[in-house]
Amino acid sequence: MKILVLNCGSSSIKYKLFNMESNEVVAQGVVEKIGLKGSFLKFPLPNGDKVVLEGEILEHQAGIEYILGVLTSEKYGCLKSLDEIDAVGHRVVHGGEEFNSSVFITDEVIKKMEECIELAPLHNPPNLAGIYAVRELMGDIPQVGVFDTAFHQTMPPEAYMYGLPYSLYEKYAIRRYGFHGTSHRYVSRKGCESLGVPYESQRIITAHIGNGGSLAAIKDGKSIDTSMGMTPVEGLLMGTRCGDVDAGIVSFIMEKENIGTQAISTLVNKHSGLLGVSGVSSDMRELNAAMEAGNPRAKLAFDIFVHRIKKYVGAYAAVLGGVDILMFTGGIGENASNVRELVCADMEYMGIKLDNEKNAKIRGDEAVISTPDSKVTVIVVPTDEEYMIASDTMEIVNK
Repeated sequence: MKILVLNCGSSSIKYKLFNMESNEVVAQGVVEKIGLKGSFLKFPLPNGDKVVLEGEILEHQAGIEYILGVLTSEKYGCLKSLDEIDAVGHRVVHGGEEFNSSVFITDEVIKKMEECIELAPLHNPPNLAGIYAVRELMGDIPQVGVFDTAFHQTMPPEAYMYGLPYSLYEKYAIRRYGFHGTSHRYVSRKGCESLGVPYESQRIITAHIGNGGSLAAIKDGKSIDTSMGMTPVEGLLMGTRCGDVDAGIVSFIMEKENIGTQAISTLVNKHSGLLGVSGVSSDMRELNAAMEAGNPRAKLAFDIFVHRIKKYVGAYAAVLGGVDILMFTGGIGENASNVRELVCADMEYMGIKLDNEKNAKIRGDEAVISTPDSKVTVIVVPTDEEYMIASDTMEIVNK
C-alpha cells in the first residue's frame, strides 16, 4: 500500500510518500511560499542532491497539483500513475472535542472539521484546503484526518478545565486541548518498544522540543496532562511564542500599547519566546552562537527556556506519581545536548542520572542517555509524525 501524507501549513505543504509494505519513504519534499513571490517545490533525490523547482503557486490546490506532477514525472517521478497511491493522510491541527482518534474523511467529518476552525484559525483552514484539493484532483481516493489534539482527549477534566466560568466552556468549548499529540503518541510507543517495556504500564514524560514545544504526562498509555492549552501559546517558552504568562499582562499590554486583539495575538505568537527575549533569533543554533559570543540576553532566553522545561518535568512527575521514562524529541530535543543536560541537572532526587559523556555525543539518533543505575530511563527518540499519520491511514482504510 502506498500512502501520501500531506501537512499543509498557511504557506507551505510538506509531503511524504510511503510504501507501507517495506516501511520505506519513496519520496518527500516541501512546497514553500504558497501565495507569495518566489514560491517553489524542493525535494531530495536518492543520491542526496536537492532539486528546487520554482513556479507561481498561488494556493494549496496548485501546490498539491505540483507535487502530484513531480511524483509522476518522467525525470523525477517514482510513480507511473497516480492510481498507485492508495490513500492520502492529512495532519489536522485541531479536532476540538469532536475527534479523539484519527478518522476516515467523509462529508460529515469535513463539516465537523470546519466547525473547529475558530479554535485554530491559523492552522485548520490550510489543513482543510489540502483535503479539498485532493478531492478535486484525485476524486474519491480514501482520505484520513489525523489530529494533533486527539491523543490528549484522554485527559481528565481536572487537567483540561480552566478556572473560568463554566458557562464559557459550555458556550465556546474553552478548555485545554494540547497539541503535538501525534508526536507524543509516536515517541512514547516507539521508546517503550525500543526499551522492551510494556507501554500500557509506564509513567512517561515526553518532551517534544522544537521551534514549538510541549511536554506530555502519559500514564498507562494515555495522556493525562500536557503543557499546551486551548491554543499552542501556553506552556513552554518557544521559538516565537511566549508560553505561560499572567493573563492580566495581556490586557495591561493592550491598554498601554493601545493595541487590539489581532496585534496582541501576533505579539504572543510571533514576536515573543526566544526571539522576543534574546532579540537575536528563534533558532537555538543561532542562540547558542550568540551565547558563546557573550550576549547576555541570549543567555537569559536560553535559561528561561530550560527552566520552563525543568519545571514541567517536576510538575508531571508529581501528576504521574513518579516517572519511569523521560523522552526527548523534536528538533531541539533530539539535537541540543546542552538543553538535555541542563534539564536533567540536579534531578537525582527524583531518580534522574544523566550520562553526560554519552549525552554529548547524541545528535538526532535514538539512544538511552541515562546511567545504568538511573531509576528513570532518559532516552532520545527521533519523532516521525508522518509515519504515524501513514500508519493510522493504512489501518483505517484497511478497516
